[in-house]
Amino acid sequence: MRALSGIQPTGRFHWGNYFGAIRQYIELQDKAEHAFYFIANLHALTTVRDPEVLRKYTMEAALDLLGLGLDPDKATLFVQSDVPEVSELCWLFMTGTNMGLLERCHAYKDKKAKGLAADAGLFAYPVLMAADILVYDSDVVPVGEDQNQHIEVARDLAGSFNHQFGETFVMPRAYILSDSAKVPGTDGEKMSKSYGNTIELFEPVKDVKKKIMRIQTDSRPVEEPKEPETDHLYQLYSLFATSEQCEAMAATYRKGGFGYGMVKKELAELAERHFAEARERRAALESKPERVREILGDGAAVARKKAAEVLLRAQKACGVK
Repeated sequence: MRALSGIQPTGRFHWGNYFGAIRQYIELQDKAEHAFYFIANLHALTTVRDPEVLRKYTMEAALDLLGLGLDPDKATLFVQSDVPEVSELCWLFMTGTNMGLLERCHAYKDKKAKGLAADAGLFAYPVLMAADILVYDSDVVPVGEDQNQHIEVARDLAGSFNHQFGETFVMPRAYILSDSAKVPGTDGEKMSKSYGNTIELFEPVKDVKKKIMRIQTDSRPVEEPKEPETDHLYQLYSLFATSEQCEAMAATYRKGGFGYGMVKKELAELAERHFAEARERRAALESKPERVREILGDGAAVARKKAAEVLLRAQKACGVK
């Protein structure tokens, strides 16, 4: 089984990125025969327009992923733009992609519905994403249920190409992250950079604690019993706590007679312990930027070798080689 996933360097990774996806990507590196993970800087160009910021976010993304446990001996980590074959394959797909298919894709449709300007990059990004997936003969792509459309587009384009030019591409399937968490932000809404409600994975511990202590809660009196399952503070706590700790905290909620400050304090302690080793690994790597660049370079070499093989297969099939 060959797995493939990418993540955009549009800002520092936060709890939502980790529990929603990155944790599962790292677990998958032990299950897959080969796992490709790329930092999607070409996709990020649709939102990040400052070159220095993009370079900075790209390096920070690599540091974060390696610090969190992505192992270059088990998985191939690289930067998307270091594999130009993917852009060449994207053009082959663009020539046969129906406009109506792209008009139905979520990101473009949502932006248009809000009356916002959408550039050609946003309109066509599902085609580039399909090329990302198909250029490595990917069998599975780990995604949340709300991202399954991306895999369907890749399958549509691969199927159309195969029908037109003969069997060329592996048909990928979604590896649905059924246990991926929907992580609430500090305001109770979904944690997202666009909402300004994130807790970053590697910001200073004191800043993490401050954000946790400022998490919005309701104004019910201390003595009143509360339902834990509908409380976003408890939901955050349960991301880090053991099943026994969750049961005990849930019982406290239902009994009443506690303050939210107590829950926040325990959450801060659990979060600090959870990411302690990752912080140490990341700090060690941050002092060795050449090592990080070496890992990314080695990963790009492996990725390019596979991508060149698949691209040549596609070029021969459609007659440009």
